[in-house]
This record gives sequence, C-alpha cells and structure tokens, in this order.
Amino acid sequence: MNNLTISETRFSYPISTLQQISQDILAHARKGGATACETNVSDGFGQTVTVRQGAVETIEYNRDKGLSVTVYMGQKRGHASTSDFSPQAISDTVAAALSIARYTANDDCAGLAEAELLAKDYPDLDLYFPWQISVEEAIELARTCEQAGYAADKRIANSEGASISVSESQFIYANSLGFMGGYPLSRHSISCAMIAEHGDSKQRDYWYGIARDAMDLETVESIGQKAGKRSAARLGARKIDTCEVPVLFEAPIASSLIGHFASAVSGGNLYRQSSFLLNSIGQQVFAPHIQILELPYLNKGLSSGAFDDDGVATVERNIVENGVVQGYFLNSYSARKLGLRTTGNAGGSHNLIMRDDAGSSFDALLQKMGTGLLVTELLGHGINAVTGDYSRGASGFWVESGVISHPVEEITIAGNLKNMFQGILAVGDDVIVRGSKQCGSVLIDRMTVAGG
Repeated sequence: MNNLTISETRFSYPISTLQQISQDILAHARKGGATACETNVSDGFGQTVTVRQGAVETIEYNRDKGLSVTVYMGQKRGHASTSDFSPQAISDTVAAALSIARYTANDDCAGLAEAELLAKDYPDLDLYFPWQISVEEAIELARTCEQAGYAADKRIANSEGASISVSESQFIYANSLGFMGGYPLSRHSISCAMIAEHGDSKQRDYWYGIARDAMDLETVESIGQKAGKRSAARLGARKIDTCEVPVLFEAPIASSLIGHFASAVSGGNLYRQSSFLLNSIGQQVFAPHIQILELPYLNKGLSSGAFDDDGVATVERNIVENGVVQGYFLNSYSARKLGLRTTGNAGGSHNLIMRDDAGSSFDALLQKMGTGLLVTELLGHGINAVTGDYSRGASGFWVESGVISHPVEEITIAGNLKNMFQGILAVGDDVIVRGSKQCGSVLIDRMTVAGG
C-alpha cells in the first residue's frame, strides 16, 4: 500500500470529496454572478504527546477542516470561510463572499493569476509520509528522549518535557480558470527542553527536529542528549562589557537573517514602501561570495511545492547571485501593484538556501572570527522593516582566539541589516533543516554588543 493510498484511510474525507466540494463552490459562485472564483479546501489531523519527568503531561489529538472562498465581481473582491462542509454551509459561505464583493471598492490589481502562468503538470515531490505511531509508542519515545537529556550531564536537574508530534493534512486549490490541484502533506517533530543547575546558576535550552518523513528525524536519544548538553553548557553565564566585535550566528538561528531579507523583498512590503530594500534588483546587497537559491522542487522539502497559493507554477531561481539581488517574492496581486510578473510566491518562499563559495566548518568559522560573540539564542523582535535597524536580546558564548571561552547572557546585539548582509564573512556547512529557510552558521564582521 503506497502513501497516497494510506492517506485515503487516515483523513476524515477522501481527496475526491475535497475536489467535489471545490467544484460545488465554483458552481455556486458562477450561479451567483461572480466573474471569477478561487477556493482552498483542506482537511488534516495531528497528535502530540508530551512527557515531563517521566510522566505523561499531555496527550493532544486534533482534527481540522476548512474551506475558503474568494470571489470576484469584475474587480471587486469578496472573501469568506467556514469549517462546515455541509451543502448549506458551502452555499451560505459563497453567498457571504458574493455579498462582500458587491460592497467592496474596485481594485485594479484584483483577480486570479493569469491563466498561462498556472501549473499544468506537476511532479510528486514526496511530501507525504504517514507516521503510524500509537500514543503508547509516542510516550515511550518521549520518555527515552527525556532520559537521554537527563543522562547528558550530571548537572541536569529538571525538565520542561519531551514531545513527539505527528501532523498530516491534505488540500485542494481550484479556480474558475480550470485549475485544480492538491495533495497530502506531512510534518513530524521531536523536541526536548532541559534545565541545568549548579550553585545559584540555572539555565535551560532545547533541541528539536522536523521532517516530512519520521525516518529522517534525528533519533530521540540524540535530540535529548543535545538538549541536555546545551543546557549544561550555559551554566555560569556572565555579562560582558559593551563592545564592537565579530558575531557568529549559530545555524539554528542564522536562518532568521534570510527571513529578514525575504520579508524585505516581498511584494507586500515593496508596494507599501515599507522595506529597507526598495528597488534592490541588480543591487549588491550581500557580500560578493553569497548565493541564495530558491528550490521549490526538493524532494521531502519542508517548503516544496509545484504551485503556489494562486495556482501559479513555481520555478527554481537564483534569488541572490554573487551578492546581487536577482528577484523578488511576488504573488499575483503584489506583482500587479508593482507592474511586474508574479514569481510564484503566493503563500511565501520555497526552500531558500543561503551558501557561500567556501562552505566552512563551524570550527573554521570560530577560528576565522578569532575573538567575538557566538550567538545561540535570540530574544525579542527589534527589527525596523523600513530602515533595516536591528536590535535583539541575545545569549551565547564569548570566544577568544577561536576557542569558546565562557557563556554570556543579558546582552543585546545591534546593527543594520544592510551592513550585516554586506559584512557576512562566511557561511558554514553546518546546515540545520527545520523550515523553509536554510543555511549554516553565519559570521558577520562587526556588530555592537551591549553588555551589562
């Protein structure tokens, strides 16, 4: 039995039912006077088990379903949604969207994507792997994970718990141009958070993994051990004096830098003029050795997809080449607002990967930094999207002569994203895949570190 066949028995509805609901919605909209319509119908479920101090703390199980309808009457747009799949609810939801559209002002940029840009054929990207794990099995895995956390260091005194999560869903997107597509998806995770104590010092840290296929996850023993070791390593953290030094963002948080870039060159922020990277295509935004790729067709990719939320075919792209911006992230609406063509990014980016020409190891990055700050945790959201000013609370480790010296806490790191992007000295090869944006640790030449 293949994965797609298994999906028919695991979800509340077969995907053929979601297809029929989509067709019914389009028919209701057409009958109600809509000139165009699009809909998304989804169904999914999840299971999460959390164990703390060896005892079951929570068992959560959820089933979700929903549909959204967007109708157009000329260039007037109306939107409505419901979680009720009954024929009456579907009819009422379409009627509500039509009613909203009648009282909405014309918008020259409103409408479906251009028909010629819609995906015609698309491959199976291996995005669905059911994890047929019972609650009892999940409890035992979580216990094993937590036990590994306790065993990682004798100073581990407590736990915030270990969790095993299963999430599976399926969807259909359809519109009145004749497009209909969808497929099942999965996303499974293991996480653990431990607390270390020594004298008056108490610290916590965590580790987790996410994958489409549970077989690709780190072992529960490895995740628990890393959570324990990371917690213990933070004991004895000190404050430091304010200084300007190189800063190394550890891989798990370095991907946030790609996120700030992607947000700055996304259509919504660009047409609202709320970005520090306006008119940046063709501009040297990053250091010359930096490349950023968008790879929507990665098998098992956490953000893979052959079409976007508008049904537009996705494409592999060099977003940044030798530090120069080559493209934005646009959906159909934002592209029209900017007088450009959609890039197939309705709903976000697809597997953004930042790398440099060297691909240094983590130890090599420490050596290259010499003396400075290794950041392992970021706090707060002090980012000014218009100016690029960056200021966030942080903790991590002070590094002397390429060697980690001692943990630090209660500090703030500050700079400007334009300068930070230009000042990337190297990107490591220690990539942690946890989402749509991936890179190794990132070394930046200089930032202000405000201590106590």
